[in-house]
Order: sequence, then structure tokens, then C-alpha cells
Amino acid sequence: MNIKSVFILNKIIPVILFQKFNSEISLLVRTKNLLTSLVTLKKSILYQFTLLTAISGVDYYNNKYRFNVTYELLSLVYNTRVRLKVFLTEIDSVPSIVQIFKNANWWEREVWDLYGIFFSNHPDLRRILTDYGFEGYPMRKDFPVYGYVEVFYDSIQKRILIESLELSQEYRVFSFDTPW
Repeated sequence: MNIKSVFILNKIIPVILFQKFNSEISLLVRTKNLLTSLVTLKKSILYQFTLLTAISGVDYYNNKYRFNVTYELLSLVYNTRVRLKVFLTEIDSVPSIVQIFKNANWWEREVWDLYGIFFSNHPDLRRILTDYGFEGYPMRKDFPVYGYVEVFYDSIQKRILIESLELSQEYRVFSFDTPW
């Protein structure tokens, strides 16, 4: 993607921020312009980003816009990559892009499962990596490292038990003297 095609893209899509580092290109767009941006990047003869390689989420815990959803696209024709970024608050949602890229189904379910970012109009938005009864979103910065519950198999009762997690910190004395 050269400067001329970026200039043309900026006329079609309102890009908030354009960044280029070496050969990596990042575009920041508003949520309302996401679908238009992705369709333009996929269908336009100037770009031809026909392959969605990843959708990822980032949690910026103390920021006004807490979450970032990044779409990584690949153009096999021009051998270039582009990242399309959208920033969200905790109550915002992102439109699903499953109609544009079929493989977005799995990626969006993963981001929903791990971060709790809601994708509107998603055909099957449910947990994919954690259990269905799992509470919380494990990749958020405010999620405790040990979780909220402990799941284990009790061989006496011959069933899986779920109990609230109680962490007690024991007092330990460290001796740095070597015995030899």
C-alpha cells in the first residue's frame, strides 16, 4: 500500500489515524465506519485485502476507551498487511464482520469469551475456550490471577466439584545461608 492509495482510502473512509512502521500499516477508524472500511479494503482493486488473518483484543484498564479490537488483513496480490483498529468503552459493541469474512466467526467468539467485547449481529456468540458456566472474562486486567472458583474431581464422590476459592497466605521464613 503506497501513499497514493492511502490518500484515496482517506477520501473513501474517514481514517482517524494512519501509522506506518517499516512495512506495517495501521489504520484507526471509528466503530460506525468499521464495516465500510473492511468492505472497501477487501473489494477495492487498489487494496484486495481478501484474507482476515486475526482479530485480537487489548484491555487498557484505566483508559477512557478500555478496549481495542484489531483486525489484521492480508493482500495476497500485493503481498502487504494492514491492521484496522477500533477503540471501545466497556458498554460499546462492535458490529460483527462474519458476513464479510467467514473466518471471523471463530475470532469474534474468542474475543467475546476472553474479553467480554460484544459483537452485534453475530450469528452464534457463545463461549469457545472456557466452560459455559464460567464467570468473568479471563484476559481482562481486573480478573484475578487465580480466578473465582476451584474446579476439581473428587475421587470419593466420583464427580467434579466446584468450590469458591480461598487463598490463605502462609508465613514463610527464607534462610539464604547455604548448608554446604
